[in-house]
Amino acid sequence: MANRDYAAAVAALNTLQSNFSIVDAIRKSGKGMNKQAIPEMIEWCRKIGYEPSDFDRLKPIHIAGTKGKGSTSAFVSSILSQYLPSAPESSSQPTKTGLYTSPHLRFVRERIQINHEPISEEMFAKYFFEIWDRLEASSKAVETPSDVPTKPVYFRYLTLMALHAYLEEGVDTAIMECGIGGEYDSTNILTKPSVTAVTSLGIDHTAMLGSILPEIAWHKAGIFKPGVVAFTAPQKEEAITVLQERAAERNTVLHVVDVHPALDNQQVKLGLSADFQKINASVAIAVAAAHLRNLGHTSIPDPTATPHIELPPQFIKGLESVRWPGRCEVRREANIAWHIDGGHTLESIEVTGRWFAEQMALSKASPTSTTPRILIFNQQTRDANALAKALYTALQAGIASGSTSPFTHVIFTTNQTFSEGYKPDLVSINVNQQDVDTLAVQKALASTWSEIDSTADVKVVKTIEEAIGTARTVASGWTGKHPADPAVMVLVTGSLHLVGGAIEVLETVTEA
Repeated sequence: MANRDYAAAVAALNTLQSNFSIVDAIRKSGKGMNKQAIPEMIEWCRKIGYEPSDFDRLKPIHIAGTKGKGSTSAFVSSILSQYLPSAPESSSQPTKTGLYTSPHLRFVRERIQINHEPISEEMFAKYFFEIWDRLEASSKAVETPSDVPTKPVYFRYLTLMALHAYLEEGVDTAIMECGIGGEYDSTNILTKPSVTAVTSLGIDHTAMLGSILPEIAWHKAGIFKPGVVAFTAPQKEEAITVLQERAAERNTVLHVVDVHPALDNQQVKLGLSADFQKINASVAIAVAAAHLRNLGHTSIPDPTATPHIELPPQFIKGLESVRWPGRCEVRREANIAWHIDGGHTLESIEVTGRWFAEQMALSKASPTSTTPRILIFNQQTRDANALAKALYTALQAGIASGSTSPFTHVIFTTNQTFSEGYKPDLVSINVNQQDVDTLAVQKALASTWSEIDSTADVKVVKTIEEAIGTARTVASGWTGKHPADPAVMVLVTGSLHLVGGAIEVLETVTEA
C-alpha cells in the first residue's frame, strides 16, 4: 500500500466492515456472539506479537452495559485527567490515560483517545499500518489459505490497534468500553483489569445477547475477573441476581452504586446535564476512586467501604468539566437550539425524551407555545417504528399539555451525511443499501408518525445535510416573523450515526 496517510488508513479499515448480508445472517441465526470469539481474538493478538497478559501494563478499567457505558467512561477519563502530572518530572499517577470507546461520531480516531483527546491523524495512520503489516507478515509466514481472513473485522482490528497504541505511547491507565456484550466481546481479552463496572442494563442486540434481561446481564458480567473489584448501577432484581451470581463465580464481590448525594442535591453540576447522567457519574466516581487507590492514592476514601465517598476537588472538577459530544449536547445558533442525543434502544429513546422535556422546562417556551419544535430522527437497522412511538409517548407525557403535539415538524432522514455521499469515517456497509436508496425505513416512519399525530408537518429527506437545512429554513422563517420568540428547539436523536453526521454537518457549516 503506497499511500499510508490517515485517509488511506480509514479506507483500508472500511474494507474490514462486514456487509449487510453477513450481519443480517448472523442476527437471524442468533449466533452473533460465538464462544470462539475470545480464542480467536487471542490468536489475532499473538499474530501481532502480544499475549493478553501484556495488556496488564495498561492497568485497564473495563466497562460494560447497555446504557451509559460511554458516558461513564468519559466521566472516569475526565476525573483521572485531573490527576495527570502538570510537569513531566512529577511523580503523580496516572501519567497518561487512554480511553477506548465506540462508536465514533465524526472521526474514527475519536475511538482511541489519550489524555482525553483523540489521537492525531498521523498517530492513527502509524499504528494502523503497524498492525496491518504485522498481520500481513503473519499470514505469509504460515501460508494462510485464500479463503481464510488475514485481518480481523472492523471492531476487533480497532481494539488491537488501540491496545498496541497505548502500549507504545506509554499509557498507564486504559479505560476500555465494551462493544457488544462482555463475555465474548473483543475487549474481554483483558486478563487483569484494575476495576470493572456494568452500567444500566436494557434490552439491546437481542440476536446476539438474548431477548430477556437475565441473558443480557450474563453477557455483561462476563468482564468480571477474580479478585478485581466490580461495580454496577442499580438494576432490576432479575438482572442484579445474575450479576451477583456471576461475580461469585469469578471470585469477586459486586458493589451496587446509587446516585451520589452531591449529585442528587445539585451540589455538583455535571458537564452532562441530563438527570439520568447522575447515575453514570456516580458509578464513575466509584470506579475512579477504586482505580486511583490501586495506583497508590490512599488518601482517597475506599468506595467499597463507604457508599458515597467525600468528593476530592479533582473529582468535582472532572465531573463538571466532562464533555461527551452527541450525548445530551446543546448547540446554539442565532435562532436555533440544537439538542443532540443518540438513542438506539426503547429505554434510551425514552430517556432522551425525558431529557428534552427537561430542556423544554428550562427554556422560555411553554408547552403550548406556537414556536416550532422540530424532530430529526433515524434508526436504520432496528425497530424504528417502535422507537418513534416510544419517543412520541415520552415527549407527550413530558412536554405536551393535553393533546398538544410534541413536535410541529418531524423530519426523517437516512444516515447519509451529504448529498455527494458519506465522509469516509462515516461509511457503513452493514446496512441494507436498498432500504437506504429507496428511503424505505424513512417512509415507514413517516407513515407511523402521521398516524400518531396528524397535526405534525412530516417530511422524508435523503440526507442529514438536507434535514439540517430544512430545520434551519423553518426556524429562520419563524423568527423572521416573530423576532421576540425564544429560539426554535430541534431534537436530533436516534442512531449515533445520525448524531455523528449531524455534528459533522453543523461543524462543516461553522468551519466554512
